Amino acid sequence: MFSMNLKSRCARKRLGRQAFACAALSLMLGVSLSRAEAQPITLSQLFEQAWTLQAEAAAAPARQQAVAARRQQAQAWTADAPSVELAAKTDRFIGQAQGSREYELGMQIPLWLPGERGRSQALAEAQQGALDSRLAAARWRLAAQVREAWWQWQLQQQDLALATGRLQAATQLNRDVARRVSAGELALADQHQAESARLAAELDLQQARLGAQAAHQQLLALGLQPGQSLAELAEPSEASLEASTAPEPSEAVPPEHPALAELRDKLGLSERASALLKTQDRANPALRLATTRERGGFGEPFNQTLTLGLSIPLGSAPAQRSRLANAQAEQLEARALLQQQEMQLRAELAQARLGLQSAQAQADLAARRAALAQQTRGFFAKSFALGQSDLPMLLRVEQEAFEAQRQSQRAGLRLQQARSALRQALGFLPS
Repeated sequence: MFSMNLKSRCARKRLGRQAFACAALSLMLGVSLSRAEAQPITLSQLFEQAWTLQAEAAAAPARQQAVAARRQQAQAWTADAPSVELAAKTDRFIGQAQGSREYELGMQIPLWLPGERGRSQALAEAQQGALDSRLAAARWRLAAQVREAWWQWQLQQQDLALATGRLQAATQLNRDVARRVSAGELALADQHQAESARLAAELDLQQARLGAQAAHQQLLALGLQPGQSLAELAEPSEASLEASTAPEPSEAVPPEHPALAELRDKLGLSERASALLKTQDRANPALRLATTRERGGFGEPFNQTLTLGLSIPLGSAPAQRSRLANAQAEQLEARALLQQQEMQLRAELAQARLGLQSAQAQADLAARRAALAQQTRGFFAKSFALGQSDLPMLLRVEQEAFEAQRQSQRAGLRLQQARSALRQALGFLPS
C-alpha cells in the first residue's frame, strides 16, 4: 500500500512538472507571437499593402490574360478561326420530283493580308509593354500618396510628443510656483500665469492629438491595418541623391521614369496600331475548300467533285478609314503628352533638389537655434530658482525654447521628407 501511494505521488509530480513546462512554453510562444505581431511596418511594407487594395492591382491578372490571348491570336497561321459549310439541294419540294440531289461540305479559312500577321504580333508585344508600364506608373502615383500620408503622420506624431513634453514641463512649473506662493515667495498673480501656461499647453496637446488621429485615419484609408504601428525610419538616404551641385532647370529626367515609360509605351502602341490598320485596308481574303456529291435524277450515279476557291475583297470600307484616322490622332496626342510630361517632370526634379538643399540649410539653422534656446532656458531656470528673475521672463524663455525645439525637430523631419520627395521625383518606389 505504501509503495502504491509513493508511485501515485511521483506520477502526480511528473504530471505537474509537464503541465508547468507546457504552460511556460505557451507563455513564451505567446509573448514571441505578440512581439512579432506588434512589429512596426516600414514605408515600403505600407506601400505594398496599399497596392493590394488598388483597382489596377485587382484588374492586372485579367488584363494579363487578355494580352496573352491577343498575342496567341497574332501568332496563329490564320487570320481567324476556320468555318465549316454544309449545303443540300433537292427538287423534292418544287413539284418536279425527278430525283435531283446535291450535297456539299466545305471549309472556309480566313487568310492574313500581306504584312498583317507580323504587325499584329508587334502590336501584341506593344500591348504587353504598355500594360507593364501602366501598372508601374500606377504604383509610382500611389507611392506619392503613401509618402505624403506617411510624413504627415510623422509630423503629427512629433507635434504630439512635443506637446506632451511641454504639458509635463508646464505642470511641474505650476507646482513649483504654487509651492512658492504658499511659502510667500511669489505673488498670486504668478500662480495665475503659471496656470494659464499649463492650460495653453494642454490646449496644444488636444490639438496635436486631433491632428495625429486625422493623419492615422488617412493611413488607414490607404491600407494600414488596425493595430499596426509604423516604424520611425522611412527610406535610406543615399549620398548620390544629395549632391551639393546646384540643380539646373534643364536637368534630364531618368529615361526609366515610370511616368515617361508609360507615355512612351503608349506612343509606341499607337504607332503599331496605326501601322496595322494601314495593312488592313480591306477585309481578309478567304481560302475555300469544298467537296460536292450530286446526281441529275433517279437511277443516275452520284458524282463527286472538289472545289478550291479564293475570295479577295475589293476596295476599303469607310469604317477602316475612320479607325485609321482615330489611331493617327491618338498617336499625335501621345507624342504631345510625352513632351509635356517630360518638361513637367524636369521642373519637379529641379524643384525637389532645391527643396532638399533648402531643407538641409533650415535643419542646420534650426538645430543651432534650439541649442542656444536650451542653454538660455537653463540659465533662466537657475535664475528663477534663485529669485533673480521673475516668472513672466521664465515663461517667455520656456515658450521660446519650446518653439525652437519644435522647429528643430520639424526641420529634421522636413529634411527626411525632402529626401523622399527627391526619390519620388526621380521615379523611385519606397524601399
